[in-house]
Amino acid sequence: MNYGRKQIIAGNWKMYKTQPEAKDFLIKFLPQLHSDRVWWLDEQKQDCIPDIVICAPFTKLQFLSEILVLAPKNLLIGAQNIHWADEGPFTGEISGQMLNEYNVRYVIVGHSERRHYFCDTDETVRKRVMAAQAHNITPILCVGETKLQRESGLAEDVLTSQLTNALEGIDITNLVIAYEPVWAIGTGDTCHPQEANRMLKHIRAVLGSDRITLLYGGSVKPDNIDDLMAQPEIDGVLVGGASLDPTSFARIVNFHLPTPRP
Repeated sequence: MNYGRKQIIAGNWKMYKTQPEAKDFLIKFLPQLHSDRVWWLDEQKQDCIPDIVICAPFTKLQFLSEILVLAPKNLLIGAQNIHWADEGPFTGEISGQMLNEYNVRYVIVGHSERRHYFCDTDETVRKRVMAAQAHNITPILCVGETKLQRESGLAEDVLTSQLTNALEGIDITNLVIAYEPVWAIGTGDTCHPQEANRMLKHIRAVLGSDRITLLYGGSVKPDNIDDLMAQPEIDGVLVGGASLDPTSFARIVNFHLPTPRP
């Protein structure tokens, strides 16, 4: 039972795509969406249709906010980071009120690349989550262990620590968690669907709630999306490389669940 949790298929474009490339992507991507995965005008259907989120570089947000006016209403804009201050001397950062100008609905927070390359900590991640919520942007909080931590039997402890520290004082009812094992990101080495399901079950136990949307991320591809989405704890995915190709991402959005047995 998923307790009515929202399904989310999010693509993380990272530092890719010029504006012409983004336009070409959408021209090829939109016609491939199945009608049961998008909604145009009937807002009564929105609760049972996945949110399709494109988390684009900051330079693409204005372009997407203009062009997606004509797209299905569940195709939404996401950002890849947010600063905790509304303004200030923070070169290279972006604030929640700036993201609001472009109708950003989701924002990735605490991605392992931000933690590793740009020194994000559990405390700065917590502050970014709080800022997103303050600006009515749903944070997608990323957590996950390294290969060494997993091989040392510390995977669950790492997730517990990341969640406990990053969510202190946070409203967990306005939140999405993405389990992204660091050893699976961009490596082609996907976590086995049953193991991903087990780790998400651990995350639910730490959160103490069955109503929070949980995503899996880490080498999600067209050939494993069906098995991943068939797992009871997985409500969606956060897709990296495969979200850059319109045909691959469309296949992921159009995932197939097993046909129920009579």
